[in-house]
This record gives sequence, C-alpha cells and structure tokens, in this order.
Amino acid sequence: MKVLPLLLLLTLLCGCTQLGYFTEQGFGFARLQWLNSRGNDQILEDPEISEDVKRKIMLVGEYKKFFYYHFGEKSTDIYSRTTMLENEAVSYLVIASPHTNIEAHEFKFPFVGGFPYIGFYKKSSAKSFARKLRKNENLVTYIRPVYAYSTLGYFEDRILSSFFDYDEIELGELIFHELFHTIFFIKDEVELNENLANYYGKELLKEYYKDQKQLSDYMAREEKKELLKKRVVELISILQGEFAKLGGFLTDKKADELTLRFVDEVFKPDLRALCHRLELPNEDCEFKHKWNQASFAAFLTYEEEQDFLGSIQSRMKMDLKDLLKWLRKEYKSFKDQDKIESFTEYLKTKVTDAPSSSH
Repeated sequence: MKVLPLLLLLTLLCGCTQLGYFTEQGFGFARLQWLNSRGNDQILEDPEISEDVKRKIMLVGEYKKFFYYHFGEKSTDIYSRTTMLENEAVSYLVIASPHTNIEAHEFKFPFVGGFPYIGFYKKSSAKSFARKLRKNENLVTYIRPVYAYSTLGYFEDRILSSFFDYDEIELGELIFHELFHTIFFIKDEVELNENLANYYGKELLKEYYKDQKQLSDYMAREEKKELLKKRVVELISILQGEFAKLGGFLTDKKADELTLRFVDEVFKPDLRALCHRLELPNEDCEFKHKWNQASFAAFLTYEEEQDFLGSIQSRMKMDLKDLLKWLRKEYKSFKDQDKIESFTEYLKTKVTDAPSSSH
C-alpha cells in the first residue's frame, strides 16, 4: 500500500498554525532528504552494503528510466540518493473516523487542500496526536505505517531502505506508482490519486515485464488479493448498513460494541475462509490488522476499486500515454465547469458517455 504524506510541503505552506507540528515534520523531512541520505554511486561502491541492496538500487534506476521514456517526460534526479531509515517505516499516518459512521475525518491544509490523514515521522508523535483526537474530538483512530512517499515532484524523493523489503516485481510496481504522482495529481481527491497511481503502477508493470513468467505468477497472486480486497469492501458496507438501520438510536458506545462484535464474529471468520479458498499466504490476508471504524475508513480510502479507470481506457481505446493526455485535458475541462463536484464523478460519467473510439 502506498500513500502521499506531503509532510515537508505542508510545513512550508502552512504558516504559524500548529507551529510545533510543522517544525517537527520539517526537521524529520530534512533528516530524510539530506542528513541521512547518500548518493547512489557512493552506496554502490560501499563494500559494507549487501549485493541485494545494490541490485535493488540499480533496479530503481532502470524502472525510473523506463517510466520517463514511456511518457516522453524529462527525467529528474528523483531516486538518485538513498536514505537508510532509522525505523521500519518512513512515517506514520493517523486516520480518524466518527464512532457512528465509517468515514475518514478530513484534515485541511492551505493551498494543497484536504487529506483523510495527518502524518508524523515519529511513531510516538502519531500516538500522542491520536490520543488527543480520541479525547478532545471524540474520534476513533488508527495509525498506519508508511513505507513510501511522494512530494509530487517538488523535491527529489529518496530511495528508502524500506523499499528493499519488496521483491523485484513489487518494487517495480511501487516505483511506477510513486513516479505517477509526480506527473499527475488532483487537488482534494486522495482516493482518485491513489486509484490512478495504483492503476498505472500495475499497467506499467505489465509492459515492463511483458511475457515473463515472474509477472504472470505475480499477477495471479494479485488477482486473488483483489478478490480479497473486494470482499473487505463488501463487508465494510454491511457494517455501514447496520449503522444506518439504527439511525438516531446509534450511540457511540453501541457503534463501538457493534463494530467489535462484527469484526470478531463476521469479518475475520469470513476473510479467513476466503483466504483458505484462494490459497493465499497469511501475509496477504487482511484479517491480521487491527480493525475499527478508522481502519475501515482508511481501507476504503486506499483500496477503493478502480474498475472504472480500466473501463475508460478500454472504451476509449487508448494506450497509457494517450490516457494520461486525455486525463490532463479532461481535468482542465472539469475545472472550467461547476456542475460536477468531484473529478472522480466527472470521470465516471465518461464510462457511459465516451464514444467507442478516441479517433
């Protein structure tokens, strides 16, 4: 799973409000970008660095070269340096939700819009902030570790040591995903940004590893994982439906009790059974996580289906490069109108309204 912290960007744009928070995140980003990073050439010549790490650093360079050549974009110095993280994750996101509704609380920032999370470089700071949200704003919280990030091209993102835990194919999808954020980004629509990056990450992977067995094995496993994710979404909808049935009779306490019972008696057993039928390894099964209203909301944010994106590409008969050009053009048209509130809904209208060919 990949996310978009934007921690330093927010630090630079947000003035004096919550100065302590932004100062801490700015210092954390500085350590990540400059104080703890080394040039890739230097690392590749270091005899203390394992050959596996060196191989993956070189692979990132190959993925990056393929990505920019594919889209005819000018390459940048992104991923030219590597940061060895002090912790397993690069940062930690706090996601919050009301007790009685599975919906991510929005944190608003000037210029860059709203986000369904707030990020911290220190896990202790994330825990402290989550406690305050629970106490002062009566929200359910969930802390999610982040293993990759993008500053949308504002800064030269680093290769992170967390990347080295991915195998070759997973690493390719990760890099394509993060690089896509640098060439196309929609304000205030985290879900669509993630869906687009997920879609492009997988499709570019298919082109890079075309006709190779390792790709077919990976995609077969991914197809099973997609079935699992869709079932998670269906189960979350069931719980949300139970909330809706109770309406005004649903108190925070009842909602928490209902969620806990649902997770233990319905959610986890259902997913265990599906994982068994799909013959998925335990690390791919979602029932391991801590589940509450906030973690359900986080899942919907980052794993919402992107089938309509494939429908648009298929119906318009465009390759990935032409689809990107079309998205940019449609985004400009969307901003010039005021009838449809989100670019996501605007795009979904194209599934039915689009002509059979783009020519």
